[in-house]
Amino acid sequence: MTVLDAYCNIGGAGMGFWLAGFDVVGVDILPQPNYPFPFLQGDAVEIITAHGRRFDLISAGPPCQFDCTLTAGTNAARRDRYADLLEPTREALESTGRPYVIEQPPGRASRRMRIDLTLCGEMFGRRVLRHRNFEAGGGLLLDQPQHVPHRGLTIGYRHGRYVSPDEGRYFQVYGNGGGKGSVPEWQDAMGIHWTTVRREIAEAIPPDYTRLIGRQAAAQLGAAPVARAA
Repeated sequence: MTVLDAYCNIGGAGMGFWLAGFDVVGVDILPQPNYPFPFLQGDAVEIITAHGRRFDLISAGPPCQFDCTLTAGTNAARRDRYADLLEPTREALESTGRPYVIEQPPGRASRRMRIDLTLCGEMFGRRVLRHRNFEAGGGLLLDQPQHVPHRGLTIGYRHGRYVSPDEGRYFQVYGNGGGKGSVPEWQDAMGIHWTTVRREIAEAIPPDYTRLIGRQAAAQLGAAPVARAA
């Protein structure tokens, strides 16, 4: 089985699909020297349109700045600086006729996509919440596991008080740290150990998410289970 990992960044999604048994090819407009699988640098929409039908599955996580919660609130005046890639990406995916999944964080995009699946880190025992919504298409069906209740405090500064990793449960994996955890703590929380660059970890999703999706997709594609260790 093969998956095209579009807007791949550091490869959080790609790693999950690899663990589920897929061979992975990543695509990103920017160089990704720490990406752990074969990589193509280029425009994701163009590559999906031209080559997506060659893959068994396509995964796409368009940059979220246009629709994310921060842009909708604090940075609303800057929204026109970001490209709206959700609809162009969906159109490209639909043109291939292949099963696909689109990933986005909660925000304005939630109003413009069908939410077939919502995942968070606590569902996998991770010390990070990192909610993400997924839309499936091309015949792919996704089962929603139970959303485990959150427990404990978020690590970092809360109302002028610092919550330490010993006291809190969830790391805030964004920005440049600021008391939110060390790089090794972020790596463990996310399940990402092949890069030590904060920005790369902060822009990724935990591989657990797409390993779950990949296993469901593989079963629907009629593939035998593959056991791979992280």
